[in-house]
Amino acid sequence: MIFVDTGAWYASAVPDDQDHHSAQTWLQQNSEPLITSDYIINETLTLLRMRGYPILALDMGQALFGGELAEIVRISDEDFQEAWHVFGKFSDKEWSFTDCTSKVVMERLGIGAAFSFDVHFRQFGSVRVVP
Repeated sequence: MIFVDTGAWYASAVPDDQDHHSAQTWLQQNSEPLITSDYIINETLTLLRMRGYPILALDMGQALFGGELAEIVRISDEDFQEAWHVFGKFSDKEWSFTDCTSKVVMERLGIGAAFSFDVHFRQFGSVRVVP
């Protein structure tokens, strides 16, 4: 199972993104199941809309909520509290709170790989980043 981050979803949807080709190629070749979180979906759909891609945001939302792209895991109260702990513990990093929720969810579910273009996932130390 591979966790999908905001930047990967965004790059896969936006044709003029610098990582679009890489994202599309990887997605077409990937055979492992994908998983993402409700926080990542929130961030992705908001980013698409705010950067001027409201139709892409709606299309991606439909595909995600329709189960076509990935399994969606919801952040639990325990995940939320642990993410807050991680956010404080690693204050020397520029990890967003959403990054911290991703780290916590991946650790809880034993997911060791992430589809991401975000350098922060490499900083987690225990995550293999693809592509």
